[in-house]
Amino acid sequence: MALLIVVIIYLVIILATSQSCQAPDDFVAATSPGHIMIGGLFAIHEKMLSSEEHPRRPQIQKCVGFEISVFLQTLAMIHSIETINNSTLLSGVKLGYEIYDTCTEVTVAMAATLRFLSKFNCSRETVAFQCDYSSYVPRVKAVIGAGYSEITMAVSRMLNLQLMPQVSYESTAEILSDKMRFPSFLRTVPSDFYQTKAMAHLIQKSGWNWIGIITTDDDYGRLALDTFAIQAAANNVCIAFKEVFPAVLSANTIEVRINQTLEKIIAETQVNVIVVFLRKFHAFSLFHKVIERNINKIWIASDNWSTAAKIITIPDIKKIGKVVGFTFRRGNMSSFHSFLQTLHMYLNDNNKPLREYAMLFSACEHVKDSELSKCISNYSQESLTYEANMTEKSIFMRNDFLGQYSEPGLIHSIQLAVLALGYAIRDLCRVRDCQNPSTFQPWEQILSKCSKECSPGQMKKTTGSQHICCYECVSCPENHYSNQTDMDRCLLCNNKTHWAPVRSAMCFEKEVEYLNWNDSLAILLVALSLLGITLVLAIGIIFTRNLNTPVVKSSGGLMVCYVILLCHFLNFASTGFFIGEPQDFTCKTRQTLFGVSFTLCVSCILMKSLKILLAFSFDPKLQNFLKCLYKPVPIVLTCTGIQVVICTLWLIFAEPAVEENISLPRIIILECEEGSILAFGTMLGYIAILAFICFIIAFKGRKLPENYNEAKFITFGMLIYFIAWITFIPVYATTFGKYLPAVEIIVILISNYGILCCTFFPKCYVILYKQETNTKSAFLKMIYSYSSHSADSLAMSHVSMDSINDNITMTNPSLGDKSAALQKDKDLQEQTLAHICRENSANVSKTLPRKRISSI
Repeated sequence: MALLIVVIIYLVIILATSQSCQAPDDFVAATSPGHIMIGGLFAIHEKMLSSEEHPRRPQIQKCVGFEISVFLQTLAMIHSIETINNSTLLSGVKLGYEIYDTCTEVTVAMAATLRFLSKFNCSRETVAFQCDYSSYVPRVKAVIGAGYSEITMAVSRMLNLQLMPQVSYESTAEILSDKMRFPSFLRTVPSDFYQTKAMAHLIQKSGWNWIGIITTDDDYGRLALDTFAIQAAANNVCIAFKEVFPAVLSANTIEVRINQTLEKIIAETQVNVIVVFLRKFHAFSLFHKVIERNINKIWIASDNWSTAAKIITIPDIKKIGKVVGFTFRRGNMSSFHSFLQTLHMYLNDNNKPLREYAMLFSACEHVKDSELSKCISNYSQESLTYEANMTEKSIFMRNDFLGQYSEPGLIHSIQLAVLALGYAIRDLCRVRDCQNPSTFQPWEQILSKCSKECSPGQMKKTTGSQHICCYECVSCPENHYSNQTDMDRCLLCNNKTHWAPVRSAMCFEKEVEYLNWNDSLAILLVALSLLGITLVLAIGIIFTRNLNTPVVKSSGGLMVCYVILLCHFLNFASTGFFIGEPQDFTCKTRQTLFGVSFTLCVSCILMKSLKILLAFSFDPKLQNFLKCLYKPVPIVLTCTGIQVVICTLWLIFAEPAVEENISLPRIIILECEEGSILAFGTMLGYIAILAFICFIIAFKGRKLPENYNEAKFITFGMLIYFIAWITFIPVYATTFGKYLPAVEIIVILISNYGILCCTFFPKCYVILYKQETNTKSAFLKMIYSYSSHSADSLAMSHVSMDSINDNITMTNPSLGDKSAALQKDKDLQEQTLAHICRENSANVSKTLPRKRISSI
């Protein structure tokens, strides 16, 4: 009886493992009924078994090479669906599944996809051709998988026909992000763009710049190679060699290519870092040979094999050197590990991979843990010819073994994929009866997610949910941007040259601003400057044509007038250096030109004020002091020279220069940085001191003869200067932006116009409109009148003084010394009065001393 049971079990195992697909239902790996069916694609076996070099008949062959890690991924999908069914997420609605083994073959995956697309509840299981599939109800509502990008791309192009959602848990090819070509494709892992960028950054930061690359000759390998090459070049990393393995695993071909690659690695002695974009089966074969050749390098692992238990369990794997891997985000595995403890409950005919695993495990139950994986792989390469005791105890007594082979990153990605579909179905089922499979079409799920897709200009912000698929979309702040959908964070613009508004999908180049010649305010200021220059030239012409008139002579002569007019011309011209794009030359010239020319102007006016005061001063002591002080050329040169020294030191030790002011968010202000505020203030302060001295002297001479009375106009001109520059300080300190130079231009124009008008306009008025007063006789008469007035004033002062002295003598006769002193003053006053009276009675031309007349 026992012998009969063994024979029966043997025959069951043979049939289960050696028969190829005979009917469509034989093609299904695992299935469970439900109101809404979800498809699954997993490469549970590593290849198809074929006795011929290439297919002779269009039939699906038997698959061999059982992959425990992918088998666990299948279980992860089943567990996630069962978790949703046992929760309140889809109340009254049960999810079913139909999982197929792709055998790592595009052809097999396409066959499974055809079945997914076949019409629901149709006995013929055919894909009906229609022009519009909007109301078409296929066998499944969505597909999870596949793992490899090459298979995923082929499947996605077929699913696009009905816009059936496809959620991949492992495909990372960057091209799959193209919604034009793959509109219904979604994934729970980042694209290779981020992985290759991180790899290149790691290599660059580690100081490596001479590396090799090994990849596969398929869509995933070629795209990853191209993307990484771009990222490597951007990080100044050079690629010594690129080795490409064939995508199809043929024992002879792959071994030849691996040996050629290893020879290349050995020959390139300077290459110690190798980036490997391979499937785990290729990596497994490669590292077996690397160990045999005793090659020790640093291997940069892609997410495809970085955590693969198949690679980690290779004997002596540590001999290959160091492996730096990139992997996916991990989640909580406790629930899944608990599920693995209950696998015996799912050991039925609807889960063929589980039954095959049970058979293989039974065949290898005598093998120790370290050899168990290898044993299962070897037995799965051919038909089983062993006796199996399929008791639950013998099959699952080593339940920790599966936990060691699970890859947390991929398991978590599969859980997220199922959960995302669960939330999409929940949203659709809120307003319809989802127990009826025809209530919605697959393409409607693309519009239904746990969270809506974040558009460019937004970023994802995780909510209180533990699931990363549930998030809020928040706008990127100012000067940040996101240029793709569903970005985890916003990228920062280069604040020096670019800016971005709130919720921006790109950075904008900052606009460079300065006081441009085309600006309306600049045009107005230039017009005023040109008007000033025109007035200067006109005054110069008027004075030149009236060179020998008393008005011109009384102004100090043509030479002095020319010097002052030249200074005004330079002051007006200096405003042009404040307009236009700042250059180092203009920044250095504008303040220096204004400072020196304005100082020379004030110095000349100061000497004119001294000269007039000296000419009409009747106080002997004051006259003697002014005679000693009045040295025109030395004083003008000294006053101007001090300003030249100040400006020279400024240019040497803290020269003004062009500066880009980036403090404003959207514009760059191109401006002249003065170099030293102290030097700038010293220059202006020195001019203010000279102007104040000029103001005091002019104020003292404000009552001089009318035709000579420039003093009161000079006083008024200096008042205008002071008001303008006192106002300038707070305005300049609080003004910001491109109009800051305009503030100084306005102040220069006001002060320059004020002094020019007060100094020359009254005299031009006399020359042009009161020519009868611009004669020698008129001037002498005016002097006579002023002298008479001065004599009368002195006479009155004499009488008053005499009366006071008499009173003092009568009341204080004892004060002899003081009386004698007063007597001397009285005599002096009498002599002065007599002198003025005598000269008033004579010809006016002879009234004043020759020197006085000359100076006037």
